[in-house]
Amino acid sequence: MAVTDKSLRSTRNNLYPIQAWYCIGLFVFIIATFQWISFLHSKFARRRQTSNASDPEHASVHRRHAFSWRRIPLGLVNAYRVISFRWTLEFGKSYTLNMAEVFVTMTYIIFLFVWTFINTTDLEGYTLDITYWSNRSGILAASQFPLITALGTKNNIVSCTACLNYVHRMMSRVVFILLWVHVGGEVVQHAPFQPYFAKQWLIWGLVAMCAFTILCIVSLRPIRAQAYELFFYVHFAMAFTFLIGAYFHAQDFQFGFWIYPCFIIWGLDRLIRFLRLVVFNHSYFGFKSGSTMDATAELLSDDFVRLRFHRPSHFHWTPGQTAYLIIPSVSRLPFEAHPFTIASFNSTLFDVPKEQKPTSEKYDEISLAEGNLGSSAPFWKELVFFVNVREGFTARLKDAALKGDKVKVFVDGPYGPSPNLGSYDTSVLVAGGSGVSYTLPVLLDIIERVRNGQSGCHRVVFIWSIRSVDHIHWIDDVLIRALRLAPPSLSISIHIHVTSAPETIEILPQSYGPNDDAKPARDDSCSDVVELQDRKAMEINNGSLFTIDSVKLANGRPDLQAILRDEVKTATGRMSVSVCGSQSIARSVRGALRFPVSSPLNVANGGPSVTLHIESFGYA
Repeated sequence: MAVTDKSLRSTRNNLYPIQAWYCIGLFVFIIATFQWISFLHSKFARRRQTSNASDPEHASVHRRHAFSWRRIPLGLVNAYRVISFRWTLEFGKSYTLNMAEVFVTMTYIIFLFVWTFINTTDLEGYTLDITYWSNRSGILAASQFPLITALGTKNNIVSCTACLNYVHRMMSRVVFILLWVHVGGEVVQHAPFQPYFAKQWLIWGLVAMCAFTILCIVSLRPIRAQAYELFFYVHFAMAFTFLIGAYFHAQDFQFGFWIYPCFIIWGLDRLIRFLRLVVFNHSYFGFKSGSTMDATAELLSDDFVRLRFHRPSHFHWTPGQTAYLIIPSVSRLPFEAHPFTIASFNSTLFDVPKEQKPTSEKYDEISLAEGNLGSSAPFWKELVFFVNVREGFTARLKDAALKGDKVKVFVDGPYGPSPNLGSYDTSVLVAGGSGVSYTLPVLLDIIERVRNGQSGCHRVVFIWSIRSVDHIHWIDDVLIRALRLAPPSLSISIHIHVTSAPETIEILPQSYGPNDDAKPARDDSCSDVVELQDRKAMEINNGSLFTIDSVKLANGRPDLQAILRDEVKTATGRMSVSVCGSQSIARSVRGALRFPVSSPLNVANGGPSVTLHIESFGYA
């Protein structure tokens, strides 16, 4: 049978989307393989580390070695981390892409457009024949929507291998451009369209493209940040409208099989989330009498609300994970869910009897501070959320907190990965405002792992930047209890910085634990004692938390570059830096951990191999 342009186009239109899926699947497999190798390496390193660190005598010995050729591969890995994840492209103050994201984005764009325009020469020798690439661009775009839909759901198998929100948005925008290439080709071929307006495929195609265009516009970060609820509702409605229009448009050409899996994926995700709601909130569904999910909303300040309620006995999570909350009296739709990081700790760490005191010289002052607390809420036996008040849902939650009434809450989760810091010798935790919801449970988890011999970590630095000195009361009792339970082999240094308050406080000496030789040089240009102008700051400084040597309170933004530089200079082994805060905080930390502070030569000379994890603020 003679080969015609039509048969050739049809063959390639069927073949190329499948080839694209093979390539994307191979890429995901490679990323997943590296993730598993990293995970297994961390497990092995943690076992080897804890076997030597279980004895406090050995745990306190951490000296730098001379230059070693054996550490060159580790230095190159560190250089890869710096180049891929700490070198960035800045687009104004809102948009930041690291080099890994730039590489993935450019690779995906080039890949899709090469597959669109390759082999588009017809049998008569005309290159870039529009009849070849016009339909192919639409079919290739359609083939990507099952993966885009999966990445937009909360229950998927790819969550451990990628930053899903970024990849979901990136793929959607690239495919959006590819669809407009398809539309442009159709316009050139079929304009002025009068004979086709009666065709269902054209009408559904126009509906789909209008919905997708609106969806991409409201998904832009400035709109998401300023009007999240508008984005939430429009995203749901336009995505559903687009998929319906895309299915009927593609089905007219026998390519609907690329679209209908999206409905299955979305429906399965919603089914799983509904079952989670039933399991974790069963008393609301008639399976048990009584209510266990009545939450207390407390107004901590004009900008923050604390939401707390007793955790269901079968609800378990790990530090850093999030949960979706549905509050019928606050939400506008029955199942309008908003994500928040769980600030409490799923552990029995604080159930340790007071008789089990650590054999540390610091215990007397910590015990005295703890005695000043009075009764404190069982922070570790509850689900606790710190909510940053914006507009819409969070503003209505603030109004509910002002009324003082309990609110009924449906909880769905937990979601997201949890940082695995068990194999690190040094951990630095940096938070801004409500970002402490992420770093506080991580700190408690490190303490528990060291106590149980599951981690050889010997130093933790906890940095918290807050607007008002009042915010310290959010977690002061938890920090005191955590410091009391920390083993002697673990040195903890806490830096709290009040950024907007005019008052300053006495800078207390910093504790570096058993390894006194590791103290960074003191900066004599900084005064140790600053005048205390605010009476409230004086009361806090004379209270419980700041009687502990390892706690340091200061005014102004933290000098993250100086703090991290000093920690890298004194650290050995593996070092982790975890950040949850604003774009400016993340930008400062990235800049501080670039070359030359975190360089291959520094690692080869015995310096730490530094891993950076940034947990971005979201919008709820």
